[in-house]
Amino acid sequence: MSTIAVTRVTHSCHLIEIGGRTFLTDPWFSTKPGYYQGEPIAVSIAELPPLDGVLISHDHYDHCDLETFAAYRDHTVPFVVAETVVEHAHRAGFDNVTGLTPWDDLEIGGVTITAVPAKHGVHEITFVLRAGSDAVYFAGDTLLIPELTEIPDRLGHISLALLPTNGLHVRPANNMQVVMNAEEAAELTALLAPELAIPHHYAFTKGWLGDRLITASDRDPQHYLEAARKLAPDTTVRIIDPGVRVEL
Repeated sequence: MSTIAVTRVTHSCHLIEIGGRTFLTDPWFSTKPGYYQGEPIAVSIAELPPLDGVLISHDHYDHCDLETFAAYRDHTVPFVVAETVVEHAHRAGFDNVTGLTPWDDLEIGGVTITAVPAKHGVHEITFVLRAGSDAVYFAGDTLLIPELTEIPDRLGHISLALLPTNGLHVRPANNMQVVMNAEEAAELTALLAPELAIPHHYAFTKGWLGDRLITASDRDPQHYLEAARKLAPDTTVRIIDPGVRVEL
């Protein structure tokens, strides 16, 4: 009997184990001015296990660090990505790349990967991975949008949800919100009703000056934990540090 498990690497980069397969989400293994994880990178590229697939939600550096990830030892690993990431992945030397549009799906080793709608500052998709009755929803850093209410009807029960919670706002763009916040993530948790939910995308920082001039965000995942206790009391929420592996 296979196990669902997740290991946080950093930010929204995870190792997801489902159906006896292992997938990496949104690789981010380096930093540059204005882009800092705000937490450790728990696993180096050299330490990654053999991967059955790499999932990339969109073409922002903190989710799509392919210049660094090009050091990964197997360039034939399947990539499942937003369509805007396809050429980026090819330029990084990966040739087994499939771009999906919302509600498209692809099977890898008995695991069905379905692209789910998303909304962010650039084109984005999110993913449901399903093997038998087990399913994981990986939400990248999307906003909460009406299309996400279709997940239960279209794709059935979600066992584990990985959700962003920092409610990132871009100050120069009239303080535009581009990521769901803790309360909205709790609303989505209530909708999906997973057995387990884990927050991500909250420690990110643009540095002392960037956090004051460019972005504003909630870096405390406890706010999501508290909101989920009220809105989704039947779901267990765990805040896990990078490097921690959790089985469902």
